[in-house]
Amino acid sequence: MVSRPCAIRLVQAERNGRCDAAPPVRRHAGGDGRRASDFTDNAKLAQAAILLFDQVPRNIHRQTPRAFATDKLAVEIAKSVIEQGWDNSLPDAQRQFIAMPLMHSEDIADQEASLAYFGKYLPGNLSFARSHHEMIARFGRFPHRNDVLGRETTEAEQRAIDEGFSW
Repeated sequence: MVSRPCAIRLVQAERNGRCDAAPPVRRHAGGDGRRASDFTDNAKLAQAAILLFDQVPRNIHRQTPRAFATDKLAVEIAKSVIEQGWDNSLPDAQRQFIAMPLMHSEDIADQEASLAYFGKYLPGNLSFARSHHEMIARFGRFPHRNDVLGRETTEAEQRAIDEGFSW
């Protein structure tokens, strides 16, 4: 197990592009061609994989397309965890991370599932789920990702960004 200070140094080194230990972080945070079923043998593995494929890329690859490269894998794992009920025994602080891939998805069906999940289990976070859902319902994508992903931003999308719809 990597200690917290060491993990922080790895992430910082990865961001700066200088660390011999960074390639394993980069490889696993990139999905490495894996399928969701590779991570759904047990609850702890699945929970860790969700963090690895949803949260880690957003932090170590901030402002690059790689930040979103493993979103679909994270969504598939999250759906499996929820379907198997592995999230039921988790404290809310951990449970919210199980559902975040649904909130981060640009698929409206995932957004609907996010609203249902947060409404039922984590109502204190429902406003975040609603604001994410609103963007996908309006635009079919998250406009604040457009520049990073090389997409054109419409005037309506820019107004939404200017109104604070960027997380």
